[in-house]
Amino acid sequence: MDEVDMHLPSAGFTARLKRAVTGSADTPLALLGNFEVENHWALGEPALPRVASHAGSAVVNRMDEFALLLGGKNDHVVLKTALDQGYRGYLEGLGLELPTVHVVADQDPQRTVSEDALADPALLQALAALTAEGARLTAHGISTVEEELSARTGLPLGAPSAAVCKRVNSKVYSRRLSDELGIRQARGWACETLEELAEAVAAAGELLDAGRKVVLKDAFGVSGKGIVVLDSAARLGRLHRMAVQKATKAEGGAPRTALVIEEWVAKRCDLNYQFTVGQDGSVHFDFVKELLTEGGVHKGHRIPARLSDQQVAQIADTALRLGARLAADGYYGVVGVDAMVDPDEGLYPVIEINARNNMSTYQNVVHEGGLAGPEDVAVARHYPLRLTRPLPFAELAEVLDGLLLTGQGARRRGLFVNNYATVNAAAAAATSTENGFEGRLYGVLVGASDEEIAAIDTDITSRLAAFPERS
Repeated sequence: MDEVDMHLPSAGFTARLKRAVTGSADTPLALLGNFEVENHWALGEPALPRVASHAGSAVVNRMDEFALLLGGKNDHVVLKTALDQGYRGYLEGLGLELPTVHVVADQDPQRTVSEDALADPALLQALAALTAEGARLTAHGISTVEEELSARTGLPLGAPSAAVCKRVNSKVYSRRLSDELGIRQARGWACETLEELAEAVAAAGELLDAGRKVVLKDAFGVSGKGIVVLDSAARLGRLHRMAVQKATKAEGGAPRTALVIEEWVAKRCDLNYQFTVGQDGSVHFDFVKELLTEGGVHKGHRIPARLSDQQVAQIADTALRLGARLAADGYYGVVGVDAMVDPDEGLYPVIEINARNNMSTYQNVVHEGGLAGPEDVAVARHYPLRLTRPLPFAELAEVLDGLLLTGQGARRRGLFVNNYATVNAAAAAATSTENGFEGRLYGVLVGASDEEIAAIDTDITSRLAAFPERS
């Protein structure tokens, strides 16, 4: 692959993924979108107190519909509710071949799709029947829940064990692996014992006293939870005492913790890149994307990332080195890595390793499915909605008429909707129609330039903001 091509996603991801996790590109997959699997990995871990779950988890759990676009006509996907028929027609109108959809009988908004599946005897039988096709079960990430689903259906996992997945997803693992490989990182410390934590707190306190900031991270924090930015040694001391109180004592062992402390460093932008590790130890660099922010708030991903050939080559080389070690530690499948570019264009190639699917994984269909060309700019983002009733896709399509990506015309421009379930996910939990409920519309904007993307984005935002007045 030449350096120019490395700025864009490499072709053949779906077949490559199947080969990586099953050994053959022809193996049917049964897909599960169990987002925030980290919550299961964190069970029993000595984490810092987190904000309790709330109604927003109903929306997060409906991100399961992203998995629909990872499969093809010979695959299967388990969803919490049936597809909106207007949305199905929209996807098929774009020429996408969808997997067979299996719907759980009685979804609970607070459960993941995997947990719903375990509670549905008829679905368990339907999944068990897929063993005759040679199907494999795979997911956003593998926890003991997915292992139980595999055991109860007889569907072999197309993934490593939950124990391996948990281990390599720890931020402590990321930190120590980067140290071992000599990869540039912010000054920091990985802490698994109270002695290591005390030494790290003392060293970080010196940075704080010098006017610097530090960040404290839970090993299995997700979506911004379990991450605290500190500018006070006194506050760090309070959190240290809390961490000591939370430390668990394994049978016959010493109290332990699972935290990372790092210096807060300046950056020009954030990056996310992905590579795929095969069961045979092969490693393939898939893509790098630039994270877009506005006022410090994450707004989406841009591809191609605005990086030099040299920067992309450095990221690709890091991916190969990380992948080789992950393979040696028993992991195979998709790996996403968060990285940063500093103000002087230097790279911090590893902020953390996510050895699971990532949001970027589900955006791959835009290039894989020919919805964006090699000269196009694609920006993934989501739009918040405030609704007083469930919104059918057909009605949304009317509101955004002329702005949705369609299968018509040589130049495809507009918004590709890659998840619609999150729009209405919180409807059932709304306490009253007066206050309504919040939804999210996920999609990928495709245009010829950043300026065209910005114009489409502005128009979509304006129309959605005015929508309640029309209903």
